Amino acid sequence: PEWYLTQVLMWIGNHAKFLDDKIQPILDKAGSSVNAGLEFSRALVMLILEKLAADIPCLLYDDTLFCHLVDEVLLFERELYSVHGYLSSLPSCMHILSEESCFQRWLTVEKKFALQKMDSMLSAEAAWVSQYKDITDVDEMKVPDCAETFMTLLLVITDRYKNLPTASRKLQFLDLQKELVDDFRIRLTQVMKEETRASLGFRYCAILNAVNYIATVLADWADNV
Repeated sequence: PEWYLTQVLMWIGNHAKFLDDKIQPILDKAGSSVNAGLEFSRALVMLILEKLAADIPCLLYDDTLFCHLVDEVLLFERELYSVHGYLSSLPSCMHILSEESCFQRWLTVEKKFALQKMDSMLSAEAAWVSQYKDITDVDEMKVPDCAETFMTLLLVITDRYKNLPTASRKLQFLDLQKELVDDFRIRLTQVMKEETRASLGFRYCAILNAVNYIATVLADWADNV
C-alpha cells in the first residue's frame, strides 16, 4: 500500500503551487468558494478509498499484511493533515478502517500484538530495572522498564485511534486499553506472589514502583477526553 499512498502524497505536493498560483485565482475571480488544492486532494483520496475497499477484503485474515496496511494508512493520514492541510470534514481513510468487518479485525490484531509485546517486555532481562537507574534526578519514581514500556504501548495505541471519525469507535479502543491494563495488573500480581517471601527484595519493590507509576500516569491522563 505504501506505493500508491506515497504516489498520491507526491501528486498533492507537486501540484500545490500550480493549483494555488494558476487555478485558485480563476476560481476566486468566478466567485467560487472552492479551494482548488483541497478539491484536488479530496478527489485523490476518493481514489485511495476505492483502492482500499478492494484491497482490505483480500488482507483481512493475513495478520502481518493487514497490520502493515493499517500502519501505512495511519502514516498517510498523518502526513495528509499535518503537511498538506487536509480537513477532517472531508472523506478520509479512517472511514474505511471504521467499517465493521475491518474495524473488528483491526481491534483483534491490535490486541494480539499488544499481548505479544507484553509477553516480551515482562520476560526481558531488564524488565524490573529502571532505564535511568544511574541518573538520580531523572529517576525519582524508580520506574522499572516493563512499566514504562507498557505505558508507552498504551500511548501508541491512543495515537493510532485518536483520529477515528466517531466516538463509539474510539470507546471500543478504550475498552481494549482497559483490558490491557487489567491484564498487566494480573501479570504483576502473579509475579508479586512469587516474591512474597522477600517483600523487601529488589523485584517486589520494583512491582510496587511499577504500580505507583502506572496509577500516576493514568491520573495525569484523566483530563484527556
